[in-house]
Amino acid sequence: MATAEDIPATVAQTGQGARLMKWAGLTGVALAFLYVIWGLYMAGEAVFAVLTFALGTAIVILYGWSRFYTWRFVFPGVAAVAVFIVLPVIYTSAIGFTNYSATNLLTLERVQAYHLQTLVKEEGSKRPFALTTAGELYFPADGDRTALITPPITQGPDLTAETALTAPETVVLKEVLAQRDLLQTLVVATPEGGALTMDGLRAFSASSPLYTLQDNDVLVGSDGSRLTPNAETGFYEAQDGSKVTPGWRVNIGWENFADIATNEGIRQPIFQIFIWTFTFAFVSMLLTFGVGTTLAVILEWPYLRFAGLYRVLLILPYAVPSFISILVFRGLFNQNFGEINLILSQLFGLKPDWFTDPALARTMLLMVNTWLGYPYWMLLIAGFLQAVPRDHYKAAALEGAGPVRCFFSITLPQILPPSVPLLIANFAFNFNNIVLILLLTRGGPDIPGTLLPAGSTDLLGSFTFQIAFGDSGQNFGMAGAISTLIFAITGIIAYANFRVMQRLAAKRSAR
Repeated sequence: MATAEDIPATVAQTGQGARLMKWAGLTGVALAFLYVIWGLYMAGEAVFAVLTFALGTAIVILYGWSRFYTWRFVFPGVAAVAVFIVLPVIYTSAIGFTNYSATNLLTLERVQAYHLQTLVKEEGSKRPFALTTAGELYFPADGDRTALITPPITQGPDLTAETALTAPETVVLKEVLAQRDLLQTLVVATPEGGALTMDGLRAFSASSPLYTLQDNDVLVGSDGSRLTPNAETGFYEAQDGSKVTPGWRVNIGWENFADIATNEGIRQPIFQIFIWTFTFAFVSMLLTFGVGTTLAVILEWPYLRFAGLYRVLLILPYAVPSFISILVFRGLFNQNFGEINLILSQLFGLKPDWFTDPALARTMLLMVNTWLGYPYWMLLIAGFLQAVPRDHYKAAALEGAGPVRCFFSITLPQILPPSVPLLIANFAFNFNNIVLILLLTRGGPDIPGTLLPAGSTDLLGSFTFQIAFGDSGQNFGMAGAISTLIFAITGIIAYANFRVMQRLAAKRSAR
């Protein structure tokens, strides 16, 4: 049985064991971070390696020393904001100052390697070949050239051919096709000192590099032509000034932002899309709020029969995943076979061009977005209505006020203040509601005469998505510049939301 004198020793041993476990865990975390950092550095991602090192160092320091105990509670939130918000925003904005695009994906060194690996076939060097049953390459005698045979191709990619004394047994073309990927990597050295590479499924040819690298990163072609690097545009340029793809990434400063402001082929669609984005967000906010509030007020009428059933039916659009509803509406609004046009055609002889007429396409978007958004507001307003004192309605009834007067004089003034921050949030959400656009209209119909892929129903978010990922000439730099502007606009909206909430809180405190 332990005595009172043994208790301090036991506590000390327990504390020492806990410290050992803590430092063992931190050591494991540090080693894991070092492994990731080394992998990032070897992959050429020095910036991400430094950021990972900073994150790992912060974790070890904060959780290793008790003096930083209070920081442990805020560190996860700060780290999450830094990694998932601040870093992506900074990285995206940085791309906006470059020429990063489908034609400028690589670095200068990789562009040079691409050109230096380009081979040119020598005239008259083509030699037919066959694949033997032993997996060797056999080149039959051709004119004054003797027959050659190589070791098995599995010993490649560099093989040395020797004179073939006898003709070996060969396989059919089907077997050659099966080994085509491996054959394309082979370089066969001939006794004369040349090198043969695959030239089609039936022959090898001697080849030589098209370019050689000279001083100042200049590439000199076998025909005497010269390719000079242009550090401002990120392309090699021929002697006539034409650009040679692929290019590499370079910093171009404010050029993308200047194009947005000055280039008519870019400025005009961006300005048009910005106006539509603002209009779409604002009108969607009003419609969803208006429809949801109206339905909530009607369902709160005490004399309405089956109100519970109506409430369940009206909330169903909120229960169905939005992407399913959007795809269903895409079928309903089909111009040729959709049920909506079939009904309109039978009743009124109309077949609206929902997807090809810009005005109708925008109207369709607003209708679908209202359908998707009103249940949210109906639920919110139903909750707000429970806080409105019933005595106010009784007093208004004694004064002879009708339902409309009661709504605008009593209900709306009391439900609007708590709804304002949510209305601003709703506006910000619809400002970037690209899922609806991409699934329903895909941004169409197109805006004619633009330098960038732009549609009449595109929002700034979907427009940026199309520039970065949807166009054959993917322009990540321009997409980054536009994303920076969207971030600035969204930041202003968020700040406005914060200020409104502050003022509302101050008014409530004053009461």
